[in-house]
Amino acid sequence: WYQRRVMGDHAKAVADCNILPKLLDVYLNDASSDDLKTKAKRALKSIIQKCVHLPALEPLLHEDAPQNILKYVCGQFAKILPTDIGAKREFVANRGLATLQKIKAEPGSRLAESIQAINNCYPPEIVQYYSPDYAQTFLNKIENFQPQS
Repeated sequence: WYQRRVMGDHAKAVADCNILPKLLDVYLNDASSDDLKTKAKRALKSIIQKCVHLPALEPLLHEDAPQNILKYVCGQFAKILPTDIGAKREFVANRGLATLQKIKAEPGSRLAESIQAINNCYPPEIVQYYSPDYAQTFLNKIENFQPQS
């Protein structure tokens, strides 16, 4: 228990220093050596899997992030959101739920399962509202609406 807590505290401290986006940049940079990319990926995976402070993970949650990193980020959100009402509210308020809907995951992948688990934390109409095509769906309903006379 103690070791897990200390590791989580360390992961939060590292994440709070905004290290995660820097590690991701190093991992994605074509100029980085293969060894540096491997070390950056290992560090990202380790920190993400131990970090329970979700706001520290939010900078990594974007549709252009590599899926092999997103699976760990979304995995952490999927573990914590079901039992943390405050985190669920914050995830919506910080546009995390909207961002999540833009991520195209391979069906059946761990990433897709995590996205589904996160979406299951919210009523379906909320998830639909934050989906990228909702505005068009809403406009179509307005255009096709026939008022009762």
